[in-house]
This record gives sequence, C-alpha cells and structure tokens, in this order.
Amino acid sequence: MSTPFDAIIIGTGQSGPSLAERLAQTGQRVAVIERKHFGGTCVNSGCIPTKALVASAHAAQIARRAGDFGVAIGGPVTVDMKRVLERKDAIVAKGRGGVRSWMERLPNSAVYVGHARFESPRTVRVNGELLEADRIIINTGGRAFVPPMPGLDAVPYLTNSSMLELDVLPEHLLVVGGSYIGLEFAQAYRRFGARVTVVEMADRLIPREDPDVSQAVREIVEADGVEVRLDATCISVERQGNAISMGLTCGEGAPRVTGSHLLLAVGRRPNTDDLGLDRAGVETDAKGYIRVDDQCRTNVAGIWAMGDVNGRGAFTHTSYNDFEIVAANLIDNDPRRISDRIPCYAMFIDPPLGRVGKTEQEVRDAGTRALFAKLPMTSVKRARLRGETHGFMKVTVDAATKRILGAAILGDGGDEVVQAFLGVMAAGAPYTVISRGMYIHPTVAEYLPTLLGDLEPLA
Repeated sequence: MSTPFDAIIIGTGQSGPSLAERLAQTGQRVAVIERKHFGGTCVNSGCIPTKALVASAHAAQIARRAGDFGVAIGGPVTVDMKRVLERKDAIVAKGRGGVRSWMERLPNSAVYVGHARFESPRTVRVNGELLEADRIIINTGGRAFVPPMPGLDAVPYLTNSSMLELDVLPEHLLVVGGSYIGLEFAQAYRRFGARVTVVEMADRLIPREDPDVSQAVREIVEADGVEVRLDATCISVERQGNAISMGLTCGEGAPRVTGSHLLLAVGRRPNTDDLGLDRAGVETDAKGYIRVDDQCRTNVAGIWAMGDVNGRGAFTHTSYNDFEIVAANLIDNDPRRISDRIPCYAMFIDPPLGRVGKTEQEVRDAGTRALFAKLPMTSVKRARLRGETHGFMKVTVDAATKRILGAAILGDGGDEVVQAFLGVMAAGAPYTVISRGMYIHPTVAEYLPTLLGDLEPLA
C-alpha cells in the first residue's frame, strides 16, 4: 500500500522548500523528504558556513592592518579557531533549524527524514514507506568530487564539508584546486595564521575567468602570503611521519611540498548515484547530472530536477531561480525558462570578484563587434579611503545595439556593485541607462559611468 500525495519533493536545498510552500498554498498535499540536514549545501556546507569563515578571516586581517588607519591594538592579533567554529556553527544551526521548522509548519504537508529512492516513475520509498505522487521533484544537490590521486587512499584529506569541522589551525594547509572554493579557503586560512600552498593543474588560477582576472587574483592571494603552484601534473601524496608529502611536476618550484593538512577542492559531483533513477527511467549525463529541458523537466513526464543536481547551475541563486521557473510553469501559467537568465556569480575572496554575463574572452571568441573599457580600483576614491585598491572593473558592450554583454568587478564591493548591470541587461536596454545616471559619492558604483565613458573598440 502506498501513501498518496499530489507532489513529492526530495531534498531541502534552496529550491525544494520554496516549491513545497507554493504547492501547499494551492491546496496540494506535499511530501518533503530530507536525508540528513535541512537546508542543503548552502546552509550546511556551502555559502553560509564558508562566508562565516571568510568574515572571521576578514576581521583578523582588518585587525592586523589597524595601524594603517591610525588605530592601535595592543599586542599581536591571534585567532581562536574554536570560537571561529562556534560562531559558524551557530549561524548554520539557525539556518538549518529555520528550514526544518518552516517545512514542519506547512499546511497539507508531511516531512520525512530518511533516504529516498525511486521504485517507479510515480513512487518513492523512504524509511520503508512507499509514497506515491503524479509530481516528483528532485532537489538532492551535490557533494565534493574526490579525484583518483595516487596515494590518496593512504592519507587523511579534507573536502569543503569536513574542512568546516576543523577546529584547529593547520600548520601548513595544502589546497588542491585553484578555483573558487579552494581560493576562498586558502585566503581565509592564511589570514587565520596557517601557511597555505595552492596547487592548480592549469597554467593559471580560476582558468574559466579571463587571464587578467586570474593574474590579479593570484597577486591578491600572494600578497596575503599564499604560495601558488601552477601547471601541476603527476600529483601524488604519501605519508611522511605525521605530515602529508605531495609530489608534483610544475613549470617552476620544488618537485615536492609537505604539509600538515590536505584540502581537495577540485569540483563537485551530483547526488544522483543512490536515488534509484534507473527504476524511474530518469536520464543522467556522463557525470551523473540529471538531464533537464529549459523548464527543469526530466525526460520522464511528471518528474523535475532543480538545483545543483541538474547541472544547469552551481549556485544557490541558480537553484532558487530553478524553483521560480518550475513554480511559474506549474502554478502561474508563466513560461519562464533557464535560458532567460543572465549568468552571474561571485568569488568571495577579499576583495571579491563579481561577474555578470559573458567574459571578455567569450565575447572575443564569439566574434562580436564590441566596445570595451577597464578601470583600475586605484582610481576609485571609495577603494582608496578603505585601503582596498586591489583589482579593477571592466565591461564589454555590443557595438551595434549598445547592450551590455558582460562585466567583471574585482575589488571592494565588487560582488554587490556588479549587479547594477543585471537589470539593464535583462531589460535589453542600452548601457547609457547606467552611464547617464547620477550615483552617490563616495561609492564604488559612482564609477560605473566613468567606466562606461571610456568605452573603445575591443582590440
């Protein structure tokens, strides 16, 4: 015998709970299933806890630089990692508990804590109970990818999740992966006082970004004392007493580096391998991501996949947008699509990188006749006042339509300021909507008209 519902939502990441609420508000009976921690990756092992650590690291750095601002602090700055972790844990617990209580208070709903597996396209079993619904939504997220590295099975290692439980300061943290996750941890732990080495297989950090962004980011983290090793091949690890010894072949530098802790930050993989998707007939790609169309529908009618698990975005905000798309189509008769959204994201090193639309290289590769401008943060008064002059802002514009194609701001407030472009881009309006505006002084945003006023043909 099965328990009937109108909809079953598997997973309580950023999109699942919001959709459960919308469906319940329409009078549908909804089953919400969560395997372990409510709130998904963002609340438990992603955005919220990592940015809590970044905030603590920023505070430590500001304290060290207090003398630059004429402020005297008695004695050296020290970091209590147990208190840092306690603060992070309190923030996580509040978010996790909030999502759970939200789901448990929903009308017309039932919450199940356990692992869900499909038994057919319309049935899911959890804790021995069979649930049935005409609509099933998968929101199971992802986890850290562990690469096949020689010697890894014989040494202890950390991922982004287990790193968040480390309440001691590593003597020397080895970070494999010089991209968004790895660099955020690297800078934070360097500022906490650890020696940090970042090992990246590509010839530059964050290789998905433009070369000038990669170089500027390298200069920022190296200025904090992070050691960067690029072009790393033949990476292997082994125990050396209580330490971890890593062998690597790089374009320059010693062939071996030894550290106390090892963090793997080389990507993510979807949580799809134990859902029984084969029993439902749901298709996945070669990496395990669930194939979806432009409205998050799988190949099986009545089954949707939202968030990281569908491979169409790797951020909390893309997951939430998946919810908005599914709700718009299911409930509001509004045909919203994934392809309508403008790519945007940030990397939360300090200062942060904010990105919207296409990279400069993508514009070049597309052969678009474009305009381009770049402004160093040293020219921005707000950045100078705050002593945060690293980085730059840049933008590309379609020469024919005057529409903004993409922008990047690496610098003080870049993660916030870059979003000023989004509304204009979504509206298909020309860049002059921004360039002719009046902005508050002294801010970073007031320099957007200055930036756009320097547009020249992209060489």
